[in-house]
Amino acid sequence: IDLEKPATSTDINLRLPALIPDDYLPDVQGRLILYKRIANAASEDDLRELQVEMIDRFGLLPDATKNLFRLAQLKLEADRLGITKVEASAQGGRLEFSDEPRIDPANLVTLVQTRPATFRLDGATALRFSEALTDNEARFEFVENLIRELAPAA
Repeated sequence: IDLEKPATSTDINLRLPALIPDDYLPDVQGRLILYKRIANAASEDDLRELQVEMIDRFGLLPDATKNLFRLAQLKLEADRLGITKVEASAQGGRLEFSDEPRIDPANLVTLVQTRPATFRLDGATALRFSEALTDNEARFEFVENLIRELAPAA
């Protein structure tokens, strides 16, 4: 693993705890190394292997660490589609796209047309959504499903 390689460019903020607690791994240096390895994971398999390694070494993952891995997974998917920013809170959020996103434009148009109360375009490069996402799981599921819906058919 190349720890010097920069992490993916997608910025994700779901306003929920995503960290390795110090009571799970007291060693600051060890935590920093793991953060770097998670941020630099190149695939879902890399993330899965890292989770298994952490569980083997330190025990079952705390919820905040599970969130960290789930965000890293989301980041990989968003990055693949050319989504540069994902924000979500209890009331909704937005996605920002790169200049050349790799999403299916027809899927985007369909979302906006069939669910105008939830989705609207925000300029040429963003999609805004209004949805009650008061708990962490609802927020994750909404954003994960949205990203899946925007992906081009395989």
